[in-house]
Amino acid sequence: MPTARASGPCVTRDAPVSTLRLPRISSFRAFEHPGYFAVWAGSLVSNVGTWMETVALGVYVTEVTGKAEWTGGVVALSYLPGLVLSPLGGALADRFDRRTFLGLGILLQGLLAVLLTVLAFTHQLTVPAVAVISFFNGCINMMMGPAFNALLAELVPPEDLHSAMSLSSAQYNLGRVIGPILAAAVLGAGGIAWALLVNALSFLAVPVALSRVRPPPRASAPSTTGLWADITRGAHVAREDPGIRLMLMTTFAVALLVAPFIGLVPVFAIRVFGQGAGATSLLVTCQGAGAVTAAVAVGALLDAFGRKRVLAGVLLVLGPVATLYWLSPTLPLASLSIFLLGASYLMALSGIHTICQVRAPPALRARVSSLYGMVLNGGYALGVWLLGALADRLSVRSVTATASLLFLVLMVSFRVLRPRAFDATEA
Repeated sequence: MPTARASGPCVTRDAPVSTLRLPRISSFRAFEHPGYFAVWAGSLVSNVGTWMETVALGVYVTEVTGKAEWTGGVVALSYLPGLVLSPLGGALADRFDRRTFLGLGILLQGLLAVLLTVLAFTHQLTVPAVAVISFFNGCINMMMGPAFNALLAELVPPEDLHSAMSLSSAQYNLGRVIGPILAAAVLGAGGIAWALLVNALSFLAVPVALSRVRPPPRASAPSTTGLWADITRGAHVAREDPGIRLMLMTTFAVALLVAPFIGLVPVFAIRVFGQGAGATSLLVTCQGAGAVTAAVAVGALLDAFGRKRVLAGVLLVLGPVATLYWLSPTLPLASLSIFLLGASYLMALSGIHTICQVRAPPALRARVSSLYGMVLNGGYALGVWLLGALADRLSVRSVTATASLLFLVLMVSFRVLRPRAFDATEA
């Protein structure tokens, strides 16, 4: 989600934040740009509420249905719209004022959150209702994602873009740390309705922040061609650029084979360890803590080894770490494993997304970002549903660990067969 700055009528990306005396650590450089910092802070408030809702609904669906396929299916409904709507959102975001575009999306998401809250308080909440609302929420989110990422890229210079993407992922995962802790407390004290109410209220932070951010003027005039022409132009750029093309292929593999660990956390906690909201919140929180830790450390790694080597190394580590998580015999070991998995997952995706943004022409960044979102969300939706369905028929551990090992085999094979392929990821 987006947000805004702390004071003043106008934000320029090069203006220093006089009130923030941060050390010149490369991981934090994006915070020196006031517009970016405001967007980051406002998004954090909203995402804390979002993760409270995610945990509450995941536990609710798993406990009511007892089916991993249902849990994965409801999650998939939030991401499937990205196959169609993410490219459309990218084309629209390159045409219109991105703050207005995002503000409208936040308003609609807030109304859906209020609807969920009312259904819960009136005891009318059902799994089909959760599925339908999740689908519409996913539609809006997929439309907004490219605009949000393009707005971030406008608020920092190119040399700070990796910092901006990593910190944005850290913000999302910091919400993943705080939200589940609050969700466990609220679910225990008052039930699902109160957790959903907190999420609905959290949306108020975003429009307040957006109203105080003014990104730099566009470098190019808005498109005068049709939407389909805009979409196909973005696809053409992604196809012709070897670095972007490689990153999109890698994104699909990550999304399909590794990323489903996120949506299947409630299934793992309940079915494998025989626990409910407490264990689910613990695992989600540990994943978020790992991601936040990685966001802080990634700058030093990039300075020491370079973007290409860090990304290549993380992609080779991702499969074994995911396998370790799924095969963990105890909850404490699973918590440690998902901490490491959250860290490596963030570093992989933030590196991939940064390369896509850096190599894309500024006027096409939202459209290229939309293709990244389409591949990531479409692959994740397919993967979380498929692995959930197979887990109902086989076992959670065998299905998910096999998928993680398959990802490792793909990455090793790719490095052996095409050792210089990652040269195309240089800016």
